[in-house]
Formats: sequence, structure tokens, C-alpha cells
Amino acid sequence: MDTQHDNALAHALAAIPGPVPPSGVVHVVIPHTSRFTVVGNHLAQHAELSLVAIGVGVHIQSLPAGTEVGIKTLTARFPEGEVKIACALRELEAHGYLRRTRVRLTKGRVATRTVFCNQPGAVLRGGVVPVAGPAVRSTAPAPTLVREHIRVPGPVPVAVPEPTAAPEEPRPVPEPVPVPEPVPVPEPVPVPEPVPVPEAAHPPVRLPLRTAPTQPRRPLPHPQALTPELRQAASALLADLRRHAEELVLSEEAVEELVPGVAAWLERDATTDAIRRALTADLPKPLRHPARLLRHRLTALLPPPLPGVHDLAAPRRAPVTPFQTCDGCERAFRSHEPGHCRDCRAQYWEAA
Repeated sequence: MDTQHDNALAHALAAIPGPVPPSGVVHVVIPHTSRFTVVGNHLAQHAELSLVAIGVGVHIQSLPAGTEVGIKTLTARFPEGEVKIACALRELEAHGYLRRTRVRLTKGRVATRTVFCNQPGAVLRGGVVPVAGPAVRSTAPAPTLVREHIRVPGPVPVAVPEPTAAPEEPRPVPEPVPVPEPVPVPEPVPVPEPVPVPEAAHPPVRLPLRTAPTQPRRPLPHPQALTPELRQAASALLADLRRHAEELVLSEEAVEELVPGVAAWLERDATTDAIRRALTADLPKPLRHPARLLRHRLTALLPPPLPGVHDLAAPRRAPVTPFQTCDGCERAFRSHEPGHCRDCRAQYWEAA
């Protein structure tokens, strides 16, 4: 008896007059007296809008004027991410429910003005005049339990003739009441176009794509020659990893797939201890795909080949030109042979 049952809905269904449909939804309609919003079925049952777009549209329509309805604000309010919220706003904007424009404020700043229309079809037809402001709240009496009547086919009633009554005296016909002339509906006030702002002042907003492009996976390294000795050593090292890390339990198929990668490390003179430390260090918790992790580490952490003896030798320096003393002005200058400097040679050629 530790489970509590809420019998309020059962009592409410029992109080509904008339037959209840055998399947489908049963509406228990209780009139609202405060904090409610009138939403048209053209939005709640829209055939082309997604469920997220319908929910965002109903939420925006229920908010008072001046409330922030940006992507960041809606993402902080609901568990859906920025991508879904942005797609929902674009759907509402494409079907005429939402309009976002850039306007310049008095101090030169630029702001985004969001306009939500609860009946975009009526505005396009020109049948109503749009009014800015929150929806009118109803002031009905106390709530009473009512239900939408369901028409059930039944026997057709037989008309019974009523007894004829004695003719009554003719009553005076009342004078016709003059009907007032219809008041002409004023034309909708045109909304001024936003002031164009140069592109440098407000760059376009870049929304994230639904699916980011995946980069191609790098191929697993292969040795120049996969000898039987390299294959045997690589297979033994991969099968022995579970002794050092319990998470690295590999199947035979995964071992055969990763053998070329380990053989490439061994071919580049990497020791078994170095390979084991690179593959078992800092494993994520929990590890769901050990073969994928080992493939990534074998590819991304592949060491370069060891340099040879000639590669490690010090590079030869270019021969340095020695200093000489000028025979004319005794100035030092660089030359392989003794003689005169550049200035003395220039003076000699001028004198000649």
C-alpha cells in the first residue's frame, strides 16, 4: 500500500455527462479565469510546422510585450539546444508568424525587433486591423466541470402532432427599429520600413548548421614490410594489453585490424614498453569502444623514424674569409689574398 493513486482524474471522467468514446482522447474542459492565452488551431494543428516550432510559437504568444525571445534566452529556458530553437524560429518566420528586423536606436546602437502575429492569414487578407499588446484575458465565473458533447447516432424521433389551439386575436405589429449604419473599418496603418544600416555596423548572424561536416578518418599506419616476426610481436602486444588495463579487451578481429599500426611503431624502433604506455595511459571512464581508441592513438601518436648517425652530425660551416691589412692605408678588410682595400683601389683607378 505504499503506492499512492490519484483518483481526481477518475472522478472527473465519472462526472462527465453523456457517453464516453471507446478510444481516442477524452477532453475534460474547465474554463480558465486567469493566466490563459487564446491560441488558434491554425498554429496548434499546423500541418507544415514541427512540434518544436509549434511549442515555441505558443510560448512566445503567451509572453507579455517586451519579453526577450532570442535564441540564447529560449535555450536557457528550455532543454532544446540552440540548433533546434533556431530552426523553430526560422519555421515560424517562413510561415508569417514571426518577423525579425534590425532597427537603429537613438544613440546609434542596433537592436533586433521581434514581431509575433497570432493570425498571419488574417493580416494578409486585410480583414482585421493588427493591435499591438497582450491578449485580452477573460473574466468568467467560477470554473465548472463541462465536456464537449459527442454526437452519437440514435433513433430518429417521431414527430407527434400537437393539439390545435383556438385562434387568437391578431396582435399589433411593432414598428421597425432603425438599424444604424455600419461603421467603416479604418485601413491598416502601414508599418515604416527599418532604416538601412551599413553592413559594417551589424554583421549578419551566422546560425550553426544542423549537422557539422565530419572530417575524413586518417588511415591506420602500415609498415614498409609486414614480416611474420613483426606480425607476431604486434599481435602479442595487443592481446597482452588487457593485463595492464582491464578496459582494453579486444576481439580477434580488432587485433587483426590493429596489427599493421603496431607493426609500424615497431618498425620505427619504438620499444614495447613505450607502445604500451602510449596505448594505456589516461584511459577515459567509461571506455565504450577500446578498438576505436587504440586506432586513434596508433595513428595520431605515431613517432617519426629515428635519425641516422649522419643526420645527428653537426652541420659544416661555410669557410670564413680572413682579414687582410691594406698596403696603402693599413685598414683591415676581408680577402683571401693581401693587397689594397676597396677605397684604395678606387683612388688608384681615378688617378690612372
